[in-house]
Amino acid sequence: MTKAPLKIHNRDARRLWLSAQGLAPTPTGDLDLPALIKQLGFVQLDTIQVVSRAHHHILWSRNQNYREPMLNTLMAEHRGVFEHFTHDASVIPMEFYPMWKRQFDRLEAKVRKWEWHRGMLDADGRNQIKDRIRAEGPLSTKAFDTKVAGEKKMWARPPHKLALDYMWYAGELSTSHREGFTKFYDLSERVIPDHLRSYDMPDDEQVDALCRAALDRLSFGTPGDIQRFWAAVDNPHVKAWCEDQTDLVPVEIEGRDRVWREALAPADIEARLEAAPAATSRLRLLNPFDPVIRDRARLSRLFGFDYTVEIFVPAAKRVWGYYVYPLLEGDRFVGRIEVKADRKAGRLNVLNLWIEPKVKWTGARVAKLEAELQRLARFVGAADVNWQDCTNRP
Repeated sequence: MTKAPLKIHNRDARRLWLSAQGLAPTPTGDLDLPALIKQLGFVQLDTIQVVSRAHHHILWSRNQNYREPMLNTLMAEHRGVFEHFTHDASVIPMEFYPMWKRQFDRLEAKVRKWEWHRGMLDADGRNQIKDRIRAEGPLSTKAFDTKVAGEKKMWARPPHKLALDYMWYAGELSTSHREGFTKFYDLSERVIPDHLRSYDMPDDEQVDALCRAALDRLSFGTPGDIQRFWAAVDNPHVKAWCEDQTDLVPVEIEGRDRVWREALAPADIEARLEAAPAATSRLRLLNPFDPVIRDRARLSRLFGFDYTVEIFVPAAKRVWGYYVYPLLEGDRFVGRIEVKADRKAGRLNVLNLWIEPKVKWTGARVAKLEAELQRLARFVGAADVNWQDCTNRP
């Protein structure tokens, strides 16, 4: 007789997910940065710095002893992470490099088909770039001066930039370090430890490793959840993998809408349920690119919180704002806030605050928010929090 799926109520599902992604404990204590990034699986990189860039904010949200220079030190000096593309540019634990080789092949094939990459340097031109890097050491795009030919379209890039991107996607070049947010490229053999670069993991083992690592960090998930986690395995491969596994546990997850949906969980799901702590009652601002926010479908299912990043939405059409931070209190999203740091003036400016429906904005919540804003201000070197420009303060 087939065993009935394990039913996981919504509150427990939220507890599991926040615990797996490092948002259940109070974000204090000793910081083990490699272990934290390994727990998350990856950290998305982003250029935008409204308060702090996404990758720094994501790490700080989980341990407020984190400081912005630490990530580059881990990459450039300790080689604890490498940069590549999940659903977007990210840092990934270095030990995961062998299971990432299929992603180099996938993206190399894709890049060759992208219309906006057709103007890159040919093989001789790319070899000349590698020869310069070999002789001079890590170089950024600023070391080259090729120009865009013809009409300058919105996403047009110089031929050398396209070539550097292509070789980075293909794994021929790796990010050596960053200065500010400027990426420096080096030959992969000078960045990736030999034992990881030379390890030949068969493709089916890479698929298995990627899917297991994703499900481990999700605690439970549909095939779609598993595929979206890394975006390094196509949907048919993930579905086939799910069907082939005999050690996964069928579960039913209760959504915030009280609808039960089928999913899969690791073999130790019952132990995880027992061990996962309740989320801290601290109120915190999450980054728009936080891994708990990134998968909008999962976010909506579990928390009933609908969120959209409106960076690319014309200002007149935005519902909320350019860069709006979800507010998480315990295991519940209670609002969203728009803040902007003025680092030169030493201020964190609060621009807008919106409260979720059915949330009572009590004095205790106000105190929690103000305390977290003060902590965020200290993180970016601001002396005070300015509410003067906030037009909808409760």
